[in-house]
Amino acid sequence: MRIIGLDVGDRTIGVAISDALLLTAQGIETIRRSDWDKDLQRLKELIGQHEVTKIVVGLPRNMNGSEGERCDIVRDFADRLQEVVPDLPIIFWDERLSTVAAQRYLIDADVSRAKRRKVIDKMAAVFILQGYLDSKPQK
Repeated sequence: MRIIGLDVGDRTIGVAISDALLLTAQGIETIRRSDWDKDLQRLKELIGQHEVTKIVVGLPRNMNGSEGERCDIVRDFADRLQEVVPDLPIIFWDERLSTVAAQRYLIDADVSRAKRRKVIDKMAAVFILQGYLDSKPQK
């Protein structure tokens, strides 16, 4: 039983996966968006490969908590993903500042700007999923 976390963007999808005990999140991939079918197929492969039982999708709320156009885009993506994996629950998780936190983490780790660009979305997915895992007492 694992949970997958997604940071959905226009150009990329950051992907993180929990450990089997649902304690920690690790980044596994940044999917470069090409078309809906390829994006969803790759996610379906990752979900099957890691025996995922739940999906956590970052919801990019505005700083005041309201939902804007980006939230609609992410919800549309989640609806399409749900059609591909209909038996898995999809949970939306407030992702405000996840990218900022990931950026700070990578800067503190002295990761170069070029390398940060390659992994920032995956790290944002880690922060989204870890926030979800930390908020739930796991059984």
